[in-house]
Amino acid sequence: MSTVSHKRYIVHPHRFNLWLAIVAMIMMFAAFTSAYIVKKGDANNWLLIELPQLFTYSTITILISSLFMHAAYISFKRNKIYLYRIFICFTFILGSAFLIFQVNGWQRLAESGIILSGNPAGSFIYVISGAHFVHVVGGVIALLIFSIKSFTAYKTPVDTLLLNINTDKQVGVELMATYWHFVDILWIYLFIFFQSN
Repeated sequence: MSTVSHKRYIVHPHRFNLWLAIVAMIMMFAAFTSAYIVKKGDANNWLLIELPQLFTYSTITILISSLFMHAAYISFKRNKIYLYRIFICFTFILGSAFLIFQVNGWQRLAESGIILSGNPAGSFIYVISGAHFVHVVGGVIALLIFSIKSFTAYKTPVDTLLLNINTDKQVGVELMATYWHFVDILWIYLFIFFQSN
């Protein structure tokens, strides 16, 4: 007599896709930073660039946003819909603030004469931080959707309880948290990399 497994898959397809995308992003940024190091060794006119203070503010902002994202995820799992709404909305606000700090930081760089088509050191900073910026924009758009959904789809604690029972439906908030923590850690790595090179 054969036993039939009720589990359709070992790893949820959305989790697998996200981790595949994360691996691809890690490889892309590893290539960027490797190219930065190689070019720095070859270029005679390489400038030592001090990042504007706004990049430090953006780093603090995205770190705090990651804490709010974790709190949102925990609140969702514990069926605390009111807290989930607060935390997911604050994550969205702080994610948006990070983007504003980044744009203002680029403006400060441009004002100090460091432009995209200028010295290779400046070009790399714009390209690498710009690529990260695009990934954060994607996350912020997703956070906006999750924030709106927190008021429309999860009107009562029963709604979130039903979602928590259904493993296929609860994976969304988990994936949002995973992605947001990833772009946070990635920026910290890039920030430290820029500061030390």
